[in-house]
Amino acid sequence: MEKNYIECNNLSFSYEDATQVLKDISFRVGDDESVGIIGANGAGKSTLLRILVGLELDFKGEVLMNQMPVTKKNLPDIREKAGYLFQNSDNQLFTQNVYNDVAFALRNYGMDEAKVHEMTMDALSTAGILHLKDKKIYKMSGGEKKMAAIATILAMKPNVLLMDEPSIALDPKNRRTIINILNRLKYVKIIASHDLDMILETCSRVILMSSGRIVCEGPAREILTDKELLEANSLELPFCLAGMK
Repeated sequence: MEKNYIECNNLSFSYEDATQVLKDISFRVGDDESVGIIGANGAGKSTLLRILVGLELDFKGEVLMNQMPVTKKNLPDIREKAGYLFQNSDNQLFTQNVYNDVAFALRNYGMDEAKVHEMTMDALSTAGILHLKDKKIYKMSGGEKKMAAIATILAMKPNVLLMDEPSIALDPKNRRTIINILNRLKYVKIIASHDLDMILETCSRVILMSSGRIVCEGPAREILTDKELLEANSLELPFCLAGMK
C-alpha cells in the first residue's frame, strides 16, 4: 500500500484580484514517483507547487499530501515531510553562512547538536558543497546559492520533494550533480521546470500545463518527443532531441 503520495482533485485557485491561475486541476503522484510539470511562463506551475506545500491556502477543491488535507492545521506535519525548493534561492537562505542555513530547520525541530552536525554535513556532502560550508551567503554566486538551498532540503530527509526550477543558475557540473541526486533519491518528486532535458532525465511522467489547466499527462518520453504538442503549447523539444525528425 502506498504511504507517500500527492493528490489534487478539482483544484482551482484565484488571486485576490480575481485572476484565475489554476482551473480544475486533478492528478495523483504515487510513492517514489518522479513527475515533471512543464508549460510556458504563466501556465501555473509555480502556483501549483506553492499550494502543495501550503503557501497558498485559499483554493477550491481538495489537495492531499501523504494522506493529509493541505490545511492550516496540518501545515507543521506537511512541511516536516515535504521539502520545497523556491525558484529564487534568496527566499530560502537567510542566515549568515551555508552551514547555519542547512542546520537551521534541524535545530528548529529540537535535534541535539551532534545529530544536527551529522545530518548537515551529510547534506552538504550529498550536494557537493562541503567546501562552501563556511561561506557567507551574500558572497555566493547564484549557482552556489541554488546548491545551498538544495542542501537545506536534503538535510531534512523528506518523503516528498517539490522543486521549482531547480537547474536555474547552475553550471553544467552542478546541474549534473542535481540530476544524479534526483535519480538516486527514492522520494515522491514533483519538478517544475523549463529545462526539458533535465525533466527527460529525471522524470518518468510529465504533466503539461497551459493557462492554468492540464493539457495532458503521460510518460515523459512520449510527451517530450511530441514536437507538435510542445510547440502548440509554446515549448520546444529538449535540446538532446532537437535534431530528431
